Amino acid sequence: MTLMRFDPFRELDRLAEQTFSAGTRALRSMPMEALRRGDNFIVNLDLPGVRREDIDLTVERNVVSVRARRESMRDEGDEVIIDERFYGEFARQLFLGENLDPDGLSADLMDGVLTLTIPVRAENEPRKVRLGTTETSTTGDGATSSTATDRDTSAATEQDTAAATERSSTV
Repeated sequence: MTLMRFDPFRELDRLAEQTFSAGTRALRSMPMEALRRGDNFIVNLDLPGVRREDIDLTVERNVVSVRARRESMRDEGDEVIIDERFYGEFARQLFLGENLDPDGLSADLMDGVLTLTIPVRAENEPRKVRLGTTETSTTGDGATSSTATDRDTSAATEQDTAAATERSSTV
């Protein structure tokens, strides 16, 4: 698993915030979309109205922490008619799996979306395993000898292998 999909403490915080903070502006989380695209893991976080200089992105071991701050656009003396926007500090922590490389993380902010690109470690990439064949031969004294060859090996290599097997079994 590359990201923790369910955080019971975050859910508890969210429910408590909805219940008890009618007019207060408490610490909030940001909506997220996570996906794998080729050799990268992409995380998009919604941060509308947040400036670059108000985003703090840190990586410690396998934990990526995002903190952002958005302030009200009101001026002193403005009469507020309706205010449904969230202000203050927003925070989110992402727990990366061992298959991701936090040292290669890059980030960009465009159109209110913070995009994190995290490369998948090369050793965790799927790789093709070539199948070989095993030939077993019995020598005159009852000993068994086996030689492994690839299916795509040329005829010359097969002859060399057969000759080497003959030499080792006649000694």
